[in-house]
Amino acid sequence: MTVVVGYLATVEGRQGLAAAVEEARRRSTDLVVVVTEKAATPAPDAVEERDVELEVLARSAEQEGVTVDIRVLGERRDVAEDLIAVAEEVSADVIVIGLRRRSPVGKLILGSNAQRILLGSPCPVLAVKPDRAATAG
Repeated sequence: MTVVVGYLATVEGRQGLAAAVEEARRRSTDLVVVVTEKAATPAPDAVEERDVELEVLARSAEQEGVTVDIRVLGERRDVAEDLIAVAEEVSADVIVIGLRRRSPVGKLILGSNAQRILLGSPCPVLAVKPDRAATAG
């Protein structure tokens, strides 16, 4: 049993990550965090900041009894395919993704990655939107 989460260093990504930690804790299972690099060579400062943030998360989750496996996938750059492939590899029980809040018109069109994950996932998908307070400002 495993929970898989796609992570980006955004408000939505952090909210999805928090929900994934809680889901893994609730299920008493492991958590696999999948990070797909957007750029072929990301900025060193951005990588360091992301790595520190994920290390803090892993330590915090492990204190709650959740084992965390962080996978940074740099060779491939298709977020949806990467997440689905990892979910299949670990026989995931659930995939967690963070979603942006959208306008009424924007709700007609789901983001392409989210849509592909929902349609192609080998397991249930938990889609999490950030709190309104987190996105204000």
